Amino acid sequence: MITFRLFTLIACLSIFSVVSNAQLKYYDAAAFPLFGKISEETETRYERLPAHLQSKTRPPVWRLGKDTAGLFIRFSSNSSSIGLKWTLVGNNILNHMTNVGVKGFDLYCLQGDKWEFVNSARTLIDGFENHAIIVANMSAEGREFMLYFPLYDGVTSLEIGVDSTAFLHLPKREVFTQRKPIITYGTSILQGACASRPGMAHTSILSRWLDTEFINLGFSGNGQLDYEIAEIIAEREVSLIILDFMPNVNVTQIEEKMEKFYDIIRQKQPDVTILFIENPIFPQGRFDLRMRNEVETKNAALHKAFAKLLCKGEQNTFLIPSAGMIGIDGEATVDGVHFTDLGFMRYAEYLYPIVKQHLDE
Repeated sequence: MITFRLFTLIACLSIFSVVSNAQLKYYDAAAFPLFGKISEETETRYERLPAHLQSKTRPPVWRLGKDTAGLFIRFSSNSSSIGLKWTLVGNNILNHMTNVGVKGFDLYCLQGDKWEFVNSARTLIDGFENHAIIVANMSAEGREFMLYFPLYDGVTSLEIGVDSTAFLHLPKREVFTQRKPIITYGTSILQGACASRPGMAHTSILSRWLDTEFINLGFSGNGQLDYEIAEIIAEREVSLIILDFMPNVNVTQIEEKMEKFYDIIRQKQPDVTILFIENPIFPQGRFDLRMRNEVETKNAALHKAFAKLLCKGEQNTFLIPSAGMIGIDGEATVDGVHFTDLGFMRYAEYLYPIVKQHLDE
């Protein structure tokens, strides 16, 4: 009897979803402005690296560049409901991260001068082709929306659904336009592991707080100071550059590659402030002595390499300590390393006054 009732409930919910989708009219999201890209010269619209890097960069970096971490679009509508249809590249599954964070979407609405979370779009149980009603039963008034893309999968197509009688227009309010973007480069944590949903990655949080576009160049396990990445960073006009690569490099890579990576950027960005960030003090390191020693050794190597830059006379270059960045209670990660929403919120709160100070200056 319980099984029959559960089946009936699932069937009813499925029918409701189909009916709800049938009531909406869908439009290709390609008509709306896309933010968070370092280059428009990508193979397809919804990816992060320019096409010319395919033959230059390492295969895992190129593959991760297909993930849409940090991308978001903006639009306005007076619809009472918002739906999505989207197609994934990999339909990826991670054992320490929610499907919403990996391959779902996040919708925010501008209320006054603050972006407020509306709801997320969850994927189907097992499918590359997905559809979801994000929100329904709103009052029919004009609103400004922002839609965050998946953190750990790619998207080949996206459609936005609204009421058949509603408008779906370009954004009316100019936000994320007052400053040049901020570029962040780094690791799986930067890419968004393990936020429960895309809008909770710290770069997205900071973007909303600072009204500034962030470009997320986080490559899970592969923020290893690849020079071709430095070259594309150097080509983009930015207001600030944050280098947050430490969890993915070893001491040898710091000693042999960091200065050249920095110099490639600095040659074309002589006045832009560049922030280096220490390796986080991972909670797991409280017990894993090997990890603790590795983090301490790498941070010492970073300080030595950074001191070398200062001795060369480099300016507008700063080193941000990691102590306390996600609190001291050990409760801000999924697995002792990758951040939960709590960890990302704490990291955003830690970085906010630092980033704001440099932007204001």
